[in-house]
Amino acid sequence: MDFETIIVEQKNHVGIITLNRPDQLNTFTTTLAGELNQALVDMEQDKEIRVIIIKGNGRVFCAGIDVSVLPMKSILEYRQWVREMEKAVLTITHMLKPVIVAAHGVAAANGAGLLAAADLAIVAEGTRIGTTAINVGLFCMGPAVPVSRSLGRKLALEMLLTGDFIDAERAERIGLVNKVVPQDKLMDEAMNLATKLASKSPIALQMGKQAFYTMSDMEFDKAMEYSDEIFAELCTIDDALEGVNAFKEKREPVWKLR
Repeated sequence: MDFETIIVEQKNHVGIITLNRPDQLNTFTTTLAGELNQALVDMEQDKEIRVIIIKGNGRVFCAGIDVSVLPMKSILEYRQWVREMEKAVLTITHMLKPVIVAAHGVAAANGAGLLAAADLAIVAEGTRIGTTAINVGLFCMGPAVPVSRSLGRKLALEMLLTGDFIDAERAERIGLVNKVVPQDKLMDEAMNLATKLASKSPIALQMGKQAFYTMSDMEFDKAMEYSDEIFAELCTIDDALEGVNAFKEKREPVWKLR
């Protein structure tokens, strides 16, 4: 499928999506939002892809929503528009395959939400991250959801209410990103992480991600019961036997694709 605003590649078992509106700082339009979501759906269904990386072309990762398309006429139009803007965040949450964001320059508003929604995030030194909509009389409502689940209440509200940018190092300290690396090493580090994940059992990786997000919204006792049930199920799959045998025999496991 041909896309206007993104570039899609595959390297071994890693799918790479590049936001490709560099002259507009990779800001979201309905076209970009729809194409990003479609690419994620396609990669989720592709059995050869085990891990996905999202990155940005040009000077920044993503500066939010293209505000030039903001003026509309009715709340019904705005509702549909907002749903389109946030669709990829929902898709990432429901996907079984891990998604890594590799960000540089700026991740603002929807860009910050996309970074927070990803399962893992690596950012380049000097990257600034902010939920900045409050500065133009709005509020990062959509990004607030993944940001609040990545951070504690006070840290999330500090970002959302002030609209201030935080630097990459602080983002790492507070747990919004996993690792800060030199700009010229960003994709190398992202690919190294993706390749490491892709070397694991696909079914264990996917069941584990799904279970993690499911149990996160449960009461503690119910989460333990649910997690134990999923682990028991994992013990019955062929990959578990293969993994244990490979460990005993000191060889690399051969996983079944899913």
